[in-house]
Amino acid sequence: LINQPQDDSRSGSGSSSRSATNKWNTYTKDGSLDRHGRPATKGRTGGWKSGMLLLGYINDVDIAIVGEHRERSIGDPCLRRSGSKPSVVLEIGVETNQCRGSKHIQHVDGSCGLVACSLITQRFLLKPVGCGTIEQQCDPHSQFDVSIFFLSIYLVALGNGAAEPALATFGADQFDEEDPEECQAKTSFFSYFYVALNLGSLIGETILVYIETMGDWVLGFWISTGCGVAAVILLFSGTLRYRHFKPGGNPISRFFQVIVASFRKLSQEVPQHGEGLYEIQGKDEEKNGARRLLHSDGFKFLDRAAIVTPADTPFLPEKTATTNPWHLCTVTQVEEVKCILRLLPIWLCTILSSVIFIQMLSLFIEQGAAMNTSIGAFHFPPASMTAFDIISTSTFIIFYDKAILPIYVKITKTKPKPPSELQRIGIGLGIAVLAMIIAGLVEILRRKYAIISGFDISPLSIFWQTPQYVLVGVAEAFVYVAQWEFFSSQTPDGLKSIGLGLPMSSTAMGSYLCSAILSVVMHFTTKNGQPGWVPPNLNEGHLERFFFLSAGLTTLNLGFYIFCARRYKCISIEKRDSNREMEVLP
Repeated sequence: LINQPQDDSRSGSGSSSRSATNKWNTYTKDGSLDRHGRPATKGRTGGWKSGMLLLGYINDVDIAIVGEHRERSIGDPCLRRSGSKPSVVLEIGVETNQCRGSKHIQHVDGSCGLVACSLITQRFLLKPVGCGTIEQQCDPHSQFDVSIFFLSIYLVALGNGAAEPALATFGADQFDEEDPEECQAKTSFFSYFYVALNLGSLIGETILVYIETMGDWVLGFWISTGCGVAAVILLFSGTLRYRHFKPGGNPISRFFQVIVASFRKLSQEVPQHGEGLYEIQGKDEEKNGARRLLHSDGFKFLDRAAIVTPADTPFLPEKTATTNPWHLCTVTQVEEVKCILRLLPIWLCTILSSVIFIQMLSLFIEQGAAMNTSIGAFHFPPASMTAFDIISTSTFIIFYDKAILPIYVKITKTKPKPPSELQRIGIGLGIAVLAMIIAGLVEILRRKYAIISGFDISPLSIFWQTPQYVLVGVAEAFVYVAQWEFFSSQTPDGLKSIGLGLPMSSTAMGSYLCSAILSVVMHFTTKNGQPGWVPPNLNEGHLERFFFLSAGLTTLNLGFYIFCARRYKCISIEKRDSNREMEVLP
């Protein structure tokens, strides 16, 4: 009887300890916070409930953007290049990604642009009264009309291009990478993110293209606007569940602070192995959820930014004083810049790979337009062949982990090690080369039968293009998803938006590079009165040679990529202490 209370006390203490442990386990361990600035709990925030809202958002947005771009590019050929504008303003998204609420503002900007584009189209540009025929052309629009039209276009570009890298980063933040299950879900999120993009493009490229082909542009624009508004509603509906990280400052400034500080100290001698370099110790190092990076020996000239000089020492003992980051940077900040510099060669290789995917949207369609598109009495639109690319990409991504790898295991009777992100990018580049070779062979057949028939349109069926579209789709599934996973995992916490902005901007850069290569080829192949490789009448040229040239350049790019990938040094991050005290925002 005497000892019983002591046992109860110990039991109560153990129960309290287990309760505290269970309570801690319900919190995320990556430093994420809820909307009130408190440590985020797994059951009430983030996870797939938040992720699905963001996937639904990006699906609706892509329907709106693809439909709006198709409609205005058909209306004015001079605007067809503007499809790359969203990617041109990616850096705006990088700048504003660290600002709380900026994602919502950017998405509202895009919706306002869609509304303005719909209104100006319905009011001024469509269904003119008493004109619009060859005999009676319409008067030019006023400067006000044209200004509103271009303002709406740039609002759409800003709302989509600036927010897309921020959205990918924000979606990844909904999963705790310190939890094994959520870490796997975070990897899957990038796959489904690209699937959502593709499904949105599929609807925009089929249903909306059909509506605009029938001449009902007003309906097409308002459908795009409706999808944009629905996307904003989806985004705001998850406000109470989203996980956030404390803003860590402007990533562009953090990057250039290291560059400037290192140039200020050119006269300083770089210490060996990072000895004596400045670093914040204690809780302050992870006050915004960012982890400390370990010193590496590469790019030693940047280590000067972390050398403590006599001018810096007066501030160091005082905890209330902060150092000037334009004069003295931490080792972590220096390593952040090193990580970005290491990623640049991989990024450059992905730019050339994007040339293949851009050709699918231009030269593949032009090739299909010179083929037999008839299916009985129905004519299959050449642009709709991109559906085979979208379907193959989405199907491969969805079934890669759930069906393709298990079937491979069953056939080989061995459990393979899943290929890394770098290996998957290399596989995708190899498949892209094969796709261009097949496209060249199909062009040889198309041109041969066209010459035999004596008509500009070849009797060869357009569905001979199916293999090249499917292969390009599989290559996209390998390259793009692996890119996002790789750049997300290899980018430090303080520069996440820059890391995800790089692979997304490679598509725009690839578009310009493809145009440049085509211009150079046409310049040299049109000399002495020759029609060139890609003339208006493909039967007079040699489109297959351009496809083979693209395959050759991609092969060289693959070789350079393998060289860079073999020498790439992975990021080294200090592990979080699960027992540390989490700082709560006021």
